[in-house]
Amino acid sequence: MRIVLKMLAAPTMCLLALTVAVCSFLLLVAGFVCCFLAVAACIGGVVLLLTSHPDGGIAFLIIAFLVSPYGLPALFARLVGWLNALRFSLKEFILG
Repeated sequence: MRIVLKMLAAPTMCLLALTVAVCSFLLLVAGFVCCFLAVAACIGGVVLLLTSHPDGGIAFLIIAFLVSPYGLPALFARLVGWLNALRFSLKEFILG
């Protein structure tokens, strides 16, 4: 029975390896793009705060935080890390 489970886990591990590789690359590219978007949104937010539109400025600063490396990209990096940990767990199950 254990051999059957290992045979079923092997393709899943390969699929996870491919998924983690693609997601890591996309995360790298998205982080680079989001960095520029965060700077642009931050500048726009400060400009709106200094003019007569403080509500729009606060909204832009919140958007700037979400697309900064500490916002959504960090959350997605953690999710990719969990997928990678799952892949290593399956690898230990297959080889162990």
